[in-house]
Amino acid sequence: MASLLAAVLTAASACVPDRIDVGDRGPFAPGVDPRGETVSGVEVGNRLMQAGEYDLAMDAFTRAALKEGMTPEILSGMGTANLGLGRLGQAEKLLRRAVEDAPDWPAPLNNLGVVLMEQGKVLEARQLFHKAYALDNGQSDSIRDNLRLALAKIENPANTEPEEAYYKLVQRGSGDYLLKKSQY
Repeated sequence: MASLLAAVLTAASACVPDRIDVGDRGPFAPGVDPRGETVSGVEVGNRLMQAGEYDLAMDAFTRAALKEGMTPEILSGMGTANLGLGRLGQAEKLLRRAVEDAPDWPAPLNNLGVVLMEQGKVLEARQLFHKAYALDNGQSDSIRDNLRLALAKIENPANTEPEEAYYKLVQRGSGDYLLKKSQY
């Protein structure tokens, strides 16, 4: 057994070059280029949201908030991440602040509507979807679908059974996400 191990180690050592070429940087990993461009924490958060990594997105949005302040974009991102994590109360507070700071931005209006639908506040959700749809000039299929769902629930309030809901993030541009409620 020992001779077999020695033979394997000898054969493996024959495959390793005598010297590893490290160039002019030395044996260390490359450093940070101080002249390089950094990526915005909001952009990182949006990429993580697109990948479904809501916890990591929250961290990225939090770091961005420390640097840029609580902008409507950051509030909306944090609220949407909380919705993805199922934290409806926190999502509602953050999205309400985003809507208050940017009342003409359709994305947080739609996302707040999704939160309210989940909480059974269908009438308020319908108002938000209607406003978001009008501000978006009817361009977003996801807002239209959410508005239709709210109208259907208002017309048929007898269906009060909780339903299993899944969300799909739909990216519409840099930092502009919409949550679409879909049922499987």
